[in-house]
Amino acid sequence: MDETAPTTRLNKALEGRYRIERELGEGGMATVSLAHDERHKRAVALKVLKPELAAVVGARRFLSEIETTAGLQHPHILPLFDSGEADGFLFYVMPYVRGETLRERIDREKQLPVDEAVAIAVAVAHALQTAHEAGVVHRDIKPGNILLSGGEPLVADFGIALAVGGAGGERLTETGLSIGTPHYMSPEQATGDQVVGPPSDIFALAGVLYEMLVGEPPYTGATVQAIFAKLIQGAPVSAAAARSSVPPNVDGAIRKALERLPADRFREAGDFAKALVDPSFRHGETAGVSPAVHRRWQAGVFAAGATAVALALVSSWALTRAPPPAPTHRLSVLLPEPLVVGRHGTMNLSRDGSILVYEGTSEEGSHQLWVRRWSESNASPLPGTVTGFHPSFSPDDQEIAYVDIGPQGRGMRLMITPLEGGVPRVLHESIRGYPHWGGDGYVYYMDVETGGISRIPGDGGPVQRITQRQEGDRGPHFNPYFVAEGNAILFVVQVGDTWDIRSVKLSSGEVTTLVTGGVRPHVTSSGHLVYLTPSGELTAAPFDAGKMQLTGAGVPLIRDILFGVLYSPLVVSENGTLVYATASTSRRYQAVWVDRDGTASVIDSDWGFDPGGAPALSLSPDGRQLAVSIRGVVVEDVWIKQLPQGPLTRLTARSVPETSPRWTGDGRVTYVAVQEGPGALYARSRDGTGSAELLLAHERQILEGILSDDGDWIIARIGTHYSVAGAAPGRDVVAMRRGEDTVPTALIATDSYEQAIMLSPDGRWLAYQSDETGRSEIYVRPFPDVGTGKWTVSVNGGVMPLWSRSGDRIFYVNAVNEMVEVRISTGPSFTVQDRRILFSIGPEFLMSQAADHMLYDISPDDERFLMLRLEERETRELILVLNWFDELEERVPR
Repeated sequence: MDETAPTTRLNKALEGRYRIERELGEGGMATVSLAHDERHKRAVALKVLKPELAAVVGARRFLSEIETTAGLQHPHILPLFDSGEADGFLFYVMPYVRGETLRERIDREKQLPVDEAVAIAVAVAHALQTAHEAGVVHRDIKPGNILLSGGEPLVADFGIALAVGGAGGERLTETGLSIGTPHYMSPEQATGDQVVGPPSDIFALAGVLYEMLVGEPPYTGATVQAIFAKLIQGAPVSAAAARSSVPPNVDGAIRKALERLPADRFREAGDFAKALVDPSFRHGETAGVSPAVHRRWQAGVFAAGATAVALALVSSWALTRAPPPAPTHRLSVLLPEPLVVGRHGTMNLSRDGSILVYEGTSEEGSHQLWVRRWSESNASPLPGTVTGFHPSFSPDDQEIAYVDIGPQGRGMRLMITPLEGGVPRVLHESIRGYPHWGGDGYVYYMDVETGGISRIPGDGGPVQRITQRQEGDRGPHFNPYFVAEGNAILFVVQVGDTWDIRSVKLSSGEVTTLVTGGVRPHVTSSGHLVYLTPSGELTAAPFDAGKMQLTGAGVPLIRDILFGVLYSPLVVSENGTLVYATASTSRRYQAVWVDRDGTASVIDSDWGFDPGGAPALSLSPDGRQLAVSIRGVVVEDVWIKQLPQGPLTRLTARSVPETSPRWTGDGRVTYVAVQEGPGALYARSRDGTGSAELLLAHERQILEGILSDDGDWIIARIGTHYSVAGAAPGRDVVAMRRGEDTVPTALIATDSYEQAIMLSPDGRWLAYQSDETGRSEIYVRPFPDVGTGKWTVSVNGGVMPLWSRSGDRIFYVNAVNEMVEVRISTGPSFTVQDRRILFSIGPEFLMSQAADHMLYDISPDDERFLMLRLEERETRELILVLNWFDELEERVPR
């Protein structure tokens, strides 16, 4: 016998553990053999990874990744007994099942009984649900990986594809090898997307069920490329059209599970299983008469002799019937300049649905408006709109109304610019946002002075106030939307912990609440009110626009749309074009230590959170506790995390945002309450006991505040979130001596934008950033006599100054997101000795040149920085849906 033969080599390497008896078959990733388990005296299936795949993956990575799958336990999951390396072979061991694969049964019987096929799919779906909850995606569901033992299905190779993909990464793709089987691959897997989730397994299982019922997979072709082309096109398929005995709910469940976009499929495998056994479930087109019955009826008519009467009836029907509705198409759109989701309202559609204007990124790294015509392959910047956002089309689609926030967010003007390019003009000098150019020629917007909705003619004229805040409103009115039929507008306002969609009649001023729990309202010509819920569901309800009344309940239509109270990327055109953005994962930040060379290490791998719209953090003087703002259901609160792996406890719990935590010398934490009306700075014990102490109240909003280590001084930055007519410009720094002063006095009050105030450990120097030169730089002044000196610390831009604990250095982030260390001397005078760049801060870290609060801190020994790093980026898609109203009318009848 040839001693170099693979089987002989492997038998020799596994001597005393397994003895290979014969080869059973070969798959895409492994060769499977019947083997005898010497230790446990049992037959097992021993699978050996193909050599070319093992070479790419590597033993250590493969064995490490496969441990994830070993703990899966479910009656319909074939367990993993063992895995290892022997003489260069990578192998894994599973039970030997005496029976056959589902592949063998389909090949033999062609089609399975409907109830039996559904039962197999339901069992496999429950197995997938268990695995998905454990974070394991199979990636290669196919008939050959489903074993039948005593009539019960067992899913084999569970998670092996995950282990191979996780270990091989991009190198696997480079070899030409693929994970998955073409007939059952989801579109995202077929296109080489490295991030595939549970919806991919659900798609594959639906394909397997379709084949059990029909006798062939849903998408076939002579070549792999032909199959992939059909997959990516995503043409609808129907098992009932090919086999009339398939129940409508089963056909509908398969249709939904085979949707091209992951967001349009079932969210969980368990939901797919429920739909398969729910007789009332429907999805997609359903006919009152099955296709087979319809064909028999046609044959009977023409077999009767094709009489003149029958021909006349058929001809009359053909001439008078309405043309078939245009099909609804869903497309994933790539924008050359990515949509900036998370800052503002971000996008709008022309009334004919052919043009998208959205907020992207300018060449200078700021944000600006971009124009994307669906007839063109590329987007182009809209001239003159740098620092512009919230676009809205004019009634004739020739101009764009938008808000210009200006440098450093210091102004909010209502602007008008031609869509084809030209010089923008100012329509109003001071608004708060959300312009909507109604069909009546008025531009409606959120009024900074009243907190309500006002309007102004699009060609200029006097301002008319439409709404004003009512008792119980927690914020201003926003999202105005003009409804011509009712001569009214819709708007949104926060009430309690949710948001109401209200209407106001322009003739009488009568206000009515239409929806509780919704934003971004649109009224469609199909007779619906479309809006987005806080859970990210696109919802539609029948709506009488003339009477401004709902005529039915809201029906959820699309899930997982990116949601933000101020930035929900959802828009519907008048002709039925829908555009929305989805996210397949949630944003989760982790606290990390970053060494002086930029090396990062996670502090607590089990802890991650959403820092919200006003992120901030502060490390206790001893380095054992972290105060951090975390977004709750509605607003941010301050929490205390015991480092490294200790508990997380809440410090604040009011119904207004509370953020910008700073530790005090006596071990408490200060924070600001971001609320309407007077601002407030509080201090509270780190364990949350006792009452919060009000340190400072001010008629203007307090944006950040600190208490000197000796407790004698309160220093705060005050201002407004938006430029208010009549208010003092910029954001100023004030101070008050505790026990002596009753009102704070201005330390720094200029036309510039000051922020990020930091007091030196000895209390003698105040560091801050200001844009007085046109860009943010770091400055230091003596404290409290700030008028006696001033030194520039940064060079070519700087934000977020931070004193070292020893007081002999200042750190800051420069204009290109590098951490800079500045050595200083504070002898008779303040002196900058030298500067040096420590490391570059990558895009995965939470860092912004426009941050309102501190986004990093320093360890007690001044050797490590505490920062927030994104654990997993969101996979976002911008979805374009054409001819959506036909689908809307079918799913939400009036």
